[in-house]
Amino acid sequence: MAKKSRKWLWILWLLLLAGLVLAWLALERSQKQNASSAEELYIEVQEGPLVINLLESGTIKPREQLIIKSEVEGRSTILSLIPEGTRVSKGDLLVELDASSAQDNKVNQEITVQNANASFVESSENLEVVKNQAKADTDLAELNLKFAIEDLRKYKEGEYPKTVKEYQGKIFLAEEELQQAQDELKWSETLYQEKYLSETELRSDQLACQRCELALQTAKANLELLENYTYKRQIDELESDVSQSQMALERIRRSTRAKVVQAEAQLLARELELNRQKQRLEKFIRQIQLSKIFAPADGLVIYATSARSDWRRNTAPLAEGQEVHERQELIYLPTANTFVAEVKLHETNLKKTYLNLPVRLRVDALPGQIFTGKISRIAPLPDPHSIFMNPDLKVYNTLVTLEGDTTGLKSGMNCEAEIIVEQHDKAMYIPVQSVLRASGTPIVFVQSAQGPAVKREVQIGQDNNRMVHILGGLKTGEKVLLAPPLQEAVSMRSQDEVLEVSIPARQEVAEPAPDKPANSEDNSSENSGENSGGRGRRQRPNLTPEQRQQLQERMANMSEEERAAMRQRRQRRPEGVPTASQTPAQEPAPGK
Repeated sequence: MAKKSRKWLWILWLLLLAGLVLAWLALERSQKQNASSAEELYIEVQEGPLVINLLESGTIKPREQLIIKSEVEGRSTILSLIPEGTRVSKGDLLVELDASSAQDNKVNQEITVQNANASFVESSENLEVVKNQAKADTDLAELNLKFAIEDLRKYKEGEYPKTVKEYQGKIFLAEEELQQAQDELKWSETLYQEKYLSETELRSDQLACQRCELALQTAKANLELLENYTYKRQIDELESDVSQSQMALERIRRSTRAKVVQAEAQLLARELELNRQKQRLEKFIRQIQLSKIFAPADGLVIYATSARSDWRRNTAPLAEGQEVHERQELIYLPTANTFVAEVKLHETNLKKTYLNLPVRLRVDALPGQIFTGKISRIAPLPDPHSIFMNPDLKVYNTLVTLEGDTTGLKSGMNCEAEIIVEQHDKAMYIPVQSVLRASGTPIVFVQSAQGPAVKREVQIGQDNNRMVHILGGLKTGEKVLLAPPLQEAVSMRSQDEVLEVSIPARQEVAEPAPDKPANSEDNSSENSGENSGGRGRRQRPNLTPEQRQQLQERMANMSEEERAAMRQRRQRRPEGVPTASQTPAQEPAPGK
């Protein structure tokens, strides 16, 4: 038994010794690995060719294309549609829309035009009648005025002097007759006294003398009546006739002028109505003509629904029997064999890019081929579609005009654009993660022979998200920390974020308590427990499985720049306070 126990004791000692040896070997290996890893933390400042470029995704599009739209008013149905991908010539029928309603409107409008034309002709003839009647009435009134003036002059210069002379002649004759009668009466009285005449003959002569006196008195009275009464009255009547004729002429002139103006206005209104109805008829005829859409030039047929497909739009492919509305884009017709690339440029790269920068494009469908071009346009505003997807992501549509041979390219192909911002044959550069900023000044940590790395200010240029161009402050062959110390980086950031601000004293403001229903306390407690999920926790919106899957795919396809921008936004955002632009597409974390 003693020998057996010694044997086990020796075995235990051997195992313990082997364990110590293995532990010592593992410690040595760990120290060597730590030393090698410590050496790998430093990277040497390199000098050589450097290309400052940006990699952005995009889509190939035709440079020149005609957009075929529906110009038929309202909604219409597609009766016939040319197949997509067909190469057409100028004048070929592309789309035929239903024009039955326009045909019915055309027939009704033709009847309306005929009625309007009849009214116009009636008004035109009525105007001639009114003008003719106006001329006749005016001529008659002028004639009446002329007659009134002539009557007045005739009475003054003709009838009145003639009547006066007649009365004066009658007075003269009456006086002569009276004188003769008086002479005969005297002679008769003498003869009667001498008994040569009878009393009857004497009385007859006396009666004749009295008759002559009465005739003389009557003639004088008539002349006095004419001069004192009849003349004045007749003059007043004739002058009144002249005045009435003048006023009647003025009334007729104004009345006829008003009737003519009214007839002309009615004719103008009927003419305008006729023209308006004719224009409506022409519009309906034009609508019937527009229901057939012909190719304005040679090109390749591309449906607008195919070129602008988007999961958010949920638009059905263009097909026969589908309803389209006015001004809706139906077909894109490229007219030339030249292309452009529409690139989504991230907002962080706007300062680096400008017009006419060279671009190299690689198309997914044509591996191994490289196309060249230049930036021809940068949108002034971000793409609204990307804002809808993610309000925190701003991209600007940038057009790249392709140059040289573009054989094999087709509209809609995906591409990757390499924008050449700068190209140096010989330049110093280091990784971008080696540079920190302290109060806006770039700083690196340079390896020193005495011990730990020391901070040094440097002048930097552009970067390509991997390497940054060193303009000054470093020499070729020096070594800098690949990743600056975390504690140092945090302290610099905290110093950069310190702002001198004045904080006012807090003022307590008494606010009236709002009226709450009886069960508001219970509801608020339940809502706080269900929605907030604890104090300081941000509420997450409900997402469908499809939305979660789309979000996961988007997070997986995000670039390093977008991930860094998202992390910065989350660090700046206060906890428990969701942003106003928060959408379900940006809130949940990946994998949720």
